[in-house]
Amino acid sequence: MKELGVISTLPINRFTDNGAYLALSDGNELLIPKRYLSGEEKEGDLKEVFIYTDSEDRPVAVTDKPLALLDQFAVMEVKDVTSIGAFLDWGLEKDLFLPNSEMRQPVSPGDKVLVVVCVDHRTSRLIAVSKYEDFILSDTSGFKVGEEVSALIFDLSDLGYKVLVNGFYEGLIYANEVFKPLEVGDTVRAFIKKIREDNKIDLIITPIGRQKFDEGADHIYDKLKEDGFIPLTDKSSPEEIKEAFGMSKKHFKQCIGQLYRKKMIVIKEDGIYKV
Repeated sequence: MKELGVISTLPINRFTDNGAYLALSDGNELLIPKRYLSGEEKEGDLKEVFIYTDSEDRPVAVTDKPLALLDQFAVMEVKDVTSIGAFLDWGLEKDLFLPNSEMRQPVSPGDKVLVVVCVDHRTSRLIAVSKYEDFILSDTSGFKVGEEVSALIFDLSDLGYKVLVNGFYEGLIYANEVFKPLEVGDTVRAFIKKIREDNKIDLIITPIGRQKFDEGADHIYDKLKEDGFIPLTDKSSPEEIKEAFGMSKKHFKQCIGQLYRKKMIVIKEDGIYKV
């Protein structure tokens, strides 16, 4: 069934007491349970649905959307662990099964795990695979230093945060360059710092170069426009600055220096004032 694991828009063929049957591309029908219908549908109407298998491994259509579709990555929380594998919360009524054979390392309830959604061709049902290295793309030649990307944090290392870049590439954000709380499962805006020889990507979450100062300065000035005053100066501690603006003291000093040179702020002993 080519519709398995993806979002499809299908016509309603007929209604039953249990719901409605949708027409599939191969000529077969598929049930969408009554609880996913508004009661105003008619035969021939189109429904946007996600198709997976229910608790009895029968294909079923639902209007709920999962965290990831077929062949997509997501960080999912482990809900239960059994002798044959783990069950993950992916936003649907039936949890997603992660078999032991597809598990990168043992997991426990509450863990957050990076997985890719696949079809188990033996059972024709959707499963999770946490051996993510088999699905990561390695050709990073299309990226350039300074480019803005999306970074999904999926693990921690001794150096920092392992991330999935734009959905398919592996990268790293160094812990000593992060000045705000980050957690596994967060998706953040990041910028390419370096392409390594092993084709992995080093990232930074503040823009590189002049843009870095412009955006940081805008962030500080927006706060000044709200309150007219910030109880920080270039002599404030790095901890106070990090808590207030999520940036390093060096970055903060560069930003307020830029605002000062533009005569947009006044720096006094007790803090910064908007001109």
